[in-house]
Amino acid sequence: MNPTRGSDARTLPMPDLRDSFPGPFATSPYAAAIEEQTAHWLRSFPLVGSPGAAEALRNITARGVARVLPTADREGVFLCADLFLWLTAFDDVHGEAEGGRDTALLVRRISHCVRLLADHDEPAEDDDAYIAALRDLLHRFRERSTTTQYLRLTAHLRDNLLGILWEAHHLDDHDRITLSDYRAMRPHTVFVRTVMTTAEIVLGYGLGDDQRSSAAVRELEKAVADLAGWINDLASYAKESDDGGPPPLSLPTLLIRQHGCDTEEAFRLASRMCEDQARTARLHITELTAGSENALADHARAMEAVAASYVWHIGHARYRREARPMP
Repeated sequence: MNPTRGSDARTLPMPDLRDSFPGPFATSPYAAAIEEQTAHWLRSFPLVGSPGAAEALRNITARGVARVLPTADREGVFLCADLFLWLTAFDDVHGEAEGGRDTALLVRRISHCVRLLADHDEPAEDDDAYIAALRDLLHRFRERSTTTQYLRLTAHLRDNLLGILWEAHHLDDHDRITLSDYRAMRPHTVFVRTVMTTAEIVLGYGLGDDQRSSAAVRELEKAVADLAGWINDLASYAKESDDGGPPPLSLPTLLIRQHGCDTEEAFRLASRMCEDQARTARLHITELTAGSENALADHARAMEAVAASYVWHIGHARYRREARPMP
């Protein structure tokens, strides 16, 4: 089935999330300062060669983090923004642009990152700006985190690097990937689990083991994680399909293959999946924020802001979205 048959990628239906996440979304008072900070940080660690690409990346990172952490302190939002600028730049430059051409080189780059994440800090001859920037980030997170929080963060960063490698390996040959495989990996390639952990560190609360393993928390986090990846897939599909190459590795592509449908029907199916997860997330946010103020309520509000940031950011110019909400 031709994945673009029967529809124009610029006018595909998008999920209507207004009932679950109506907006307007709270924004940090440091939003403008975040963009200035990331510009300064990129001068110290030149991760992106193109000035235009760097400006767009700073803009979406700053505005997105301002919505993830509307109540966080100045240094907290700066730290979060620098981390996600690093992750996104690594994915863009080494994962997407380079990884599909030379996966072995990507493995070597990731191995240097994993070495740092495991606290092996000896320099190597081919260390570059990405390694220097990651070293800076990990030092700053150590100062702010508990031991458990830091270990959770580095574990999620390893998952992100594995996800980038997995995606690069399958960019031009994803016929063997099942929908189940993709759904399991997508939260790691969209970095949302790392966003959740970073929010917990920056906002200064912590869940106990029983709280973290409760059904309400696990279902809330899963719903937000799925929603983040899937709405990103829908928003970026037109951009990623514009070059006339193979269809992107994304939820619509997998739904087209599984259901034998055209792109518009795949977008309708994916949009309903997004709307279902948004309703699940809202249900648990309401449940966990009812009654007394505690870490569970703090976590639910943090997850609400994480979801809101992904709902907001799909309209950014980075994705050149021209889509209409589902009726």
